[in-house]
Amino acid sequence: MSNSKEEWRRNSLDPATARFPQRQESFQTDSGIDIDPVYTAEDLSDSKLDYLKDIGFPGEYPYTRGVQPNTYRGRIWTMRQYSGYATAADTNERFRYLLDQGQTGLSVAFDLPTQIGYDSDHPLSQGEVGKVGVPICSLEDMETLFKDIPLDRVSTSMTINSTASVLLCMYIAAAKRQGVAQSQISGTLQNDILKEYIARGTYAYPPRPSMRLVVDVFKYCAEQVPRWNSISVSGYHMREAGATAVQELAFTFANAIAYVRAAIDAGLNVDDFAPRISFFFVSQNNLFEEVAKFRAARRMWAKIMKERFGAEDPRSMMLRFHTQTAGVTLTAQQPDNNLVRSAIQALAAVLGGTQSLHVNSRDEALGLPTEESALLSLRTQQIIAHESGVADVVDPLGGSYYVESLTNDLEARAFEYIDRIDQMGGAVSAIEQGFQMREIGESAYQHQQQVDSGQRVVVGVNQYVADEIPMGNLLSVDAEAAQQQIARLQRLRNERDGTQVTAALSRLEQVANGDENTVPAILECVESYCTLGEICQVFRNVFGEQQQMPGI
Repeated sequence: MSNSKEEWRRNSLDPATARFPQRQESFQTDSGIDIDPVYTAEDLSDSKLDYLKDIGFPGEYPYTRGVQPNTYRGRIWTMRQYSGYATAADTNERFRYLLDQGQTGLSVAFDLPTQIGYDSDHPLSQGEVGKVGVPICSLEDMETLFKDIPLDRVSTSMTINSTASVLLCMYIAAAKRQGVAQSQISGTLQNDILKEYIARGTYAYPPRPSMRLVVDVFKYCAEQVPRWNSISVSGYHMREAGATAVQELAFTFANAIAYVRAAIDAGLNVDDFAPRISFFFVSQNNLFEEVAKFRAARRMWAKIMKERFGAEDPRSMMLRFHTQTAGVTLTAQQPDNNLVRSAIQALAAVLGGTQSLHVNSRDEALGLPTEESALLSLRTQQIIAHESGVADVVDPLGGSYYVESLTNDLEARAFEYIDRIDQMGGAVSAIEQGFQMREIGESAYQHQQQVDSGQRVVVGVNQYVADEIPMGNLLSVDAEAAQQQIARLQRLRNERDGTQVTAALSRLEQVANGDENTVPAILECVESYCTLGEICQVFRNVFGEQQQMPGI
């Protein structure tokens, strides 16, 4: 019997004596971390991090094993399938169908014009209305979107950034028309503008005035909408653009640090707003690295909030996050393979302790999810929750030599990146210098080289290729839906009180030029039936319009 890992390696893996040679492949995680054939306590004893101290217990600082002591034994994660297409009425129908099938929360996908602040009849909106999400131009659309859905009994996540404060006000006003006070609504606003400059591109204004809008939402929600998560700091889109797991952690937390610092500089006490900060991560194919990433993320955030910002409320240190499986891994070739990919990714998110989850559908590399494929994605979550047994114990992989070693490595490497960004003056300065974009671009290039060379196997794409079987019916958005949306918008403009609209927009311009919180003025505009495009044009006139970022 071997007495040490090194002795075992010499006895068993020496090329001169090994009975079974290794495969000729690279044994690394997606972040380039070398993977040993076996892990023991020796791999943790010399770690840069105190393994025994930092693993702790669930519900206790630094929350490596979970922010709640019982996690899914207390409540299963929120099953929140991302939906939105064609019109508000069409999306409302999909929402109600999924809720009837057991979905436990809503997640709204907005079309591209809505994301960047244009009405459906704007020239730049042509060809994009309702294609990748639902068009929301006014309070009337928001009311239709949530018709017959009680907003005091369902939580809603809205993936929206440059126009986040406007959509939040529309949601508040729609709830008010249902008789639901803003203090009663619950949900999450993505409101993470910095990652738009890094990876996604749906920005409207320059970074610094955009940060003001983010902080205005922090202030307003802390005072008026206490059950609402005022931001969901997102690593998802950076990872989809080609970031590694290490970069996803580092750039997400660098952005979060910038938001917290901006809020404190604006006069907020950290413990007044930090408990409502949430996060949004991806879950990719490398199951163990993804589990370790989520565990490292909890520990990193706890340390950042306690050590950097002096938070005292334990809730300020608890990282709560939504997970979506990886759209970038879905293939048009052999699309049924995507069912397996998404199931593995969903399992990693659950093993990592996510609070809510969206599972992508098998047909998303080809089109919007059909009702059938969306239901199958929901069923994937339900089977993991109720049939697999993984929800019966908190942090089931905790204590694994491999998982703990990966957790430590990911944390250490991510903090090294954050130190580099700190030296550049923080996330905003680094973005203005194009740093994150260049780093992600290099990682994406290396990944594609590995796929093209066959070093990284993608089943059905560069190995195990087969004759294609037709996918069957795909969901397509009828061009008539866009025309219906435009007609409704034009009718609204003709029927509303023009004097009231002009007065509300004038008041918003005055506030934007000063230093008052913009949210109350936006809410006044929304309730006067000003359109999204009209409100955003006021901000464009005052703040300017952001052109392409450096490094992209």
